Amino acid sequence: MYSIVPFPTPFVRISMPTARRLSALALALGTALTLAACGSSGSSSGAAPSAGDDFDLVSAGTLTVATEGTYRPFTFHDASGDLVGFDVEIAEAVADKLGLDVKFQETQWDAIFAGLDAGRFDVIANQVSINPEREEKYLFSEPYTVSPGVIVVPEDDDSISSFDDLAGKTTAQSLTSNWYELATEAGANVEAVEGWAQAVALLQQGRVDATVNDNLTFLDYEKNEGPTGLKIAAETDDPAYNAFAFTRDKQALVEAVDAALAELREEGVLAEISEKYFGADVTQ
Repeated sequence: MYSIVPFPTPFVRISMPTARRLSALALALGTALTLAACGSSGSSSGAAPSAGDDFDLVSAGTLTVATEGTYRPFTFHDASGDLVGFDVEIAEAVADKLGLDVKFQETQWDAIFAGLDAGRFDVIANQVSINPEREEKYLFSEPYTVSPGVIVVPEDDDSISSFDDLAGKTTAQSLTSNWYELATEAGANVEAVEGWAQAVALLQQGRVDATVNDNLTFLDYEKNEGPTGLKIAAETDDPAYNAFAFTRDKQALVEAVDAALAELREEGVLAEISEKYFGADVTQ
């Protein structure tokens, strides 16, 4: 890896003993440099690559992350105005693991993928669900959120224990959500609402039998508003998997992020962040 260059001494006479000592010194130095270089060229098995690796970042040494900043509890501003949230902390932990600074660019959801395509940021951290349509165009990290759909009912109601039991029942759903489709497919009569808050109000007032929504939404509500008098009666068999999203030329960065997530999962950091926001581990 390193070669010894002959000592250039055209005008200086060097005795043989001195020349031998110099040659030995050069050889020892070359060997030491070779061992040092080989020892630093690789990382331990499974370890996340460092910031020295070339990830073709928007800004060298910085992971530029797109997020909404208005999507509680994943990405929002606290009372002091700081950007916080589950996805924000996961992204910060990953950047720290990679030895990178992190910069968040708050972007409306409708424009977030266009910004990624335009190269304005390296990754989206905003509860992006993995689906076949997106996988055709983007790369995804390993999921850091796993969440099934759930049926939420009053805690004293045992009449619903599966989606089949929704037939003939009344659920409160937003008509533009995929949960509306799930409820109607199960045979429920749907009471239209604007969102989760209104659905919960109708449920607690006894005006509907159930509401179908995302498990994360229910856990967040329980964590911040509990005890609510509600419970999960059943959940879907196919949970949603949410991950970091990248353009398809970022394979090296995806692999580095995956290695960082694996370390954070093994160290319990992902579970700790999850418990902070949801009171449960939703990361696997």
